[in-house]
Amino acid sequence: MPSEDVITSGVIERIGLKDSIVTIKYGDGQKFENTQDVDTHEQAIHLMLDKLLELNIIKDYNEITGIGHRVVAGGEFFTDSVLVDDDVLKKIEDLAEYAPLHNPAEAMGIRAFKKILPDVPNVAVFDTSFHTSMPQINYMYAIPYEYYDKFGARKYGAHGTSHRYVAGRAAAMLGKPLEDLKLITLHIGAGASITAIKDGKSFDTSMGFTPLAGIMMATRSGDIDVSLVTYLMEKLDIKNPNDMINILNKKSGLIGVSETSADMRDLEKVQDENPKAHLARDMYINRIVRYIGQYVAELGGIDAIVFTAGVGENDIPIRQEIADKLGYFGIAVDPEKNHIRGVERDLSTADATVKTLLIPTDEELMIVRDVERLTK
Repeated sequence: MPSEDVITSGVIERIGLKDSIVTIKYGDGQKFENTQDVDTHEQAIHLMLDKLLELNIIKDYNEITGIGHRVVAGGEFFTDSVLVDDDVLKKIEDLAEYAPLHNPAEAMGIRAFKKILPDVPNVAVFDTSFHTSMPQINYMYAIPYEYYDKFGARKYGAHGTSHRYVAGRAAAMLGKPLEDLKLITLHIGAGASITAIKDGKSFDTSMGFTPLAGIMMATRSGDIDVSLVTYLMEKLDIKNPNDMINILNKKSGLIGVSETSADMRDLEKVQDENPKAHLARDMYINRIVRYIGQYVAELGGIDAIVFTAGVGENDIPIRQEIADKLGYFGIAVDPEKNHIRGVERDLSTADATVKTLLIPTDEELMIVRDVERLTK
């Protein structure tokens, strides 16, 4: 920083399991890979920091001036990214019931960094904070109001960092202030959400109290009649509601309908011979189109739609089919421009009245920018 050059990137997978996988990319196409047991997050962080020195990526830990953490649930506490102190860390842990698979692990990572590099500031960047601008009419559920007052039962959304990034890039591509645009951003990948952006802010979003709601996803059902949940629990003799939630989170969506794969690329290959794979893709497109239509009505018009994330950036036929179904809004995609993956581009035809943009997301860059902003 401030040139925003990526010096290194990497991942440590399977922490706490046998044969953890360590991958670090750096330099001019260089890559470190190793398989070893990494038992804890703290051990993983020690390993990562050691490798930064060993691989000569940095000379000294003093070069590290800030640490950014992606945190899923910020509830109503956090409307922006924040410097982490003891109070913030406690709130992240207290919000674990909103994201039980994520917040506890994220708090663990923050604690480990604070222990290993105690003098370096930590910044928490929340998936939900961008959506705290939603009006109450859009985040409230039609259930007794006291459940919101007592338990925080409301829509929180997710993928806010991604939606915030691509909205900013869309404004730059269109040469207009973000505050003057009406946008619909489609973060569609294994997890998927759609956001309506008005006056530069999140106006409505498809994910709900948890990331389970909204459109159909790789393994998540998306929206479902809650009465069907209790009906299926009785039929399947499921006593623990968490077991049913696990089915809706991990065994539904593309994998549930197709009974073949949760990966859209696999379904595309077999859809001509496999009716269930074809149905899964059609349902996926249908749910996206349905939400876009709803948000165009809510926004009172639209200037652009934006495709991003794994499917949005790389699935050429999905983009084309979605756009073709939205022609009555003035959306039209040029097949030649659309024949591309993962490159920022205006995909619209010359006569389209609504722009269709492909913008690869960069959540890491947004986190780094927030670290820079808050640590200054």
